[in-house]
Amino acid sequence: LDKYSIELAEASTDFSKLKICIMGGGSWATAIAKMSMANGHKINWYMRRPEQIERFKETGCNPSYLSSVKFDIKKIKFYSNINLAIKHSDILVFATPSPFLKSHLAKVTTSLTGKKVVTAIKGIVPEENMIVSDYFMKFYGVNEDDIAVIAGPCHAEEVALERLSYLTVGSRNLKFAEFFANRIENPFLKTYITTDVRGIEYASVLKNVYAIASGICHGLKYGDNFQAILVSNSIREMSRFVNTVSPEDERNLQDAAYLGDLLVTAYSKFSRNRTFGSMIGKGYSVRSSQLEMEMIAEGYYGTKCIKEINEKYNVEMPILDACYNILYERIAPNIEIKSLTEKIR
Repeated sequence: LDKYSIELAEASTDFSKLKICIMGGGSWATAIAKMSMANGHKINWYMRRPEQIERFKETGCNPSYLSSVKFDIKKIKFYSNINLAIKHSDILVFATPSPFLKSHLAKVTTSLTGKKVVTAIKGIVPEENMIVSDYFMKFYGVNEDDIAVIAGPCHAEEVALERLSYLTVGSRNLKFAEFFANRIENPFLKTYITTDVRGIEYASVLKNVYAIASGICHGLKYGDNFQAILVSNSIREMSRFVNTVSPEDERNLQDAAYLGDLLVTAYSKFSRNRTFGSMIGKGYSVRSSQLEMEMIAEGYYGTKCIKEINEKYNVEMPILDACYNILYERIAPNIEIKSLTEKIR
């Protein structure tokens, strides 16, 4: 057996041998940390701001996000230096907003070669217009077999409340996917595995775009009847795009990582993308919506990225186009959605 296989064999009986580091200090990072520690495991945790770490140590909870979740501080090794966090960890779980990933990684001088990377980032790297797994492979030399992706449907707020949730872990290396899925599974979280990394990454971006569309329609006071039509058209649009950009992988778009994640993001009160869209529909500007939310709506950036990527593929995407026109071309939401109603069935 090679070194990687030996590590996995050991990890199957003793998870503590591979050190996991949560990379990020937001709500999703906090939820993943809770999952990772639910069975008594220790973790490393990188947060950019030392003052956040100090407050965390004082209170036993993240002072900025999901502050109701209490942690056993004795089982967490905190780092504010990203290079030390990487050096002393085996699996790096990135849970930072996609627009900030490049700036965070710009500080990295430690090689990621040989590290295992799990991306919980539901977005595309702006400017590069690349899904996160491709970005790590191209710019940081991470081997494809050492990458895994986390997909929903799962809201951080419900993890905090320990409401039963489901996650899909995708990796080309099924042993790695199974290892990580087993590592985070617990009484309030069930996991599934898949090899469709690219499919679930693109689906994770698109469901945020469609959640913004759902929110816009809600803000415009369209009812449940139209929302049903919008979401059913969204999954068909998602299917057309994902199967075009990644035709080599087998997938069922009715599975939880695709349709399930779309549904929860389009309908849930916890969905920041739906909330952002609802504010746009009510007449807020993009900037004022972002300032009032104080959280990142990934779908805003994803809309532009997918629009630009689709210039190559020319997939029919009327819902994406409508969101782009509203968010970036400043076409009035009521006019654009009225036009959209004539294009979907």
